[in-house]
Amino acid sequence: MSKSILSVDDSASMRQMVKLTLAGAGYDVSEAADGSEALTFAKGRMVNMVVTDLNMPVMDGLALIRELRKLPSYKGVPIIFLTTETEEDKKRLAREAGATGWITKPFQQEQLLAVVRKVLGP
Repeated sequence: MSKSILSVDDSASMRQMVKLTLAGAGYDVSEAADGSEALTFAKGRMVNMVVTDLNMPVMDGLALIRELRKLPSYKGVPIIFLTTETEEDKKRLAREAGATGWITKPFQQEQLLAVVRKVLGP
């Protein structure tokens, strides 16, 4: 059974790029357009990993991570930020919220796959 990943980004083209990259490597990818939509999805279905943007309307990535970490089933699920932000302060806030890692956009497909494989295994 393939591992499932939730891709959260307000940019449809970015979600599509993430999905094509990960689905092409055999992962089952679901999508959400913002943190609120992702949280609703997560409450109804478990995934093995979350890849989220930081800056989104309705609920940003930091708020999403904080809310996911409150759910017992998501305490240990890896959460990777995929964002244009590079500031150390933002990275610190992300770690404090419970983020597992950070990838800066634009990303290379192999870079994303390497991080996913490292976190989820082959």
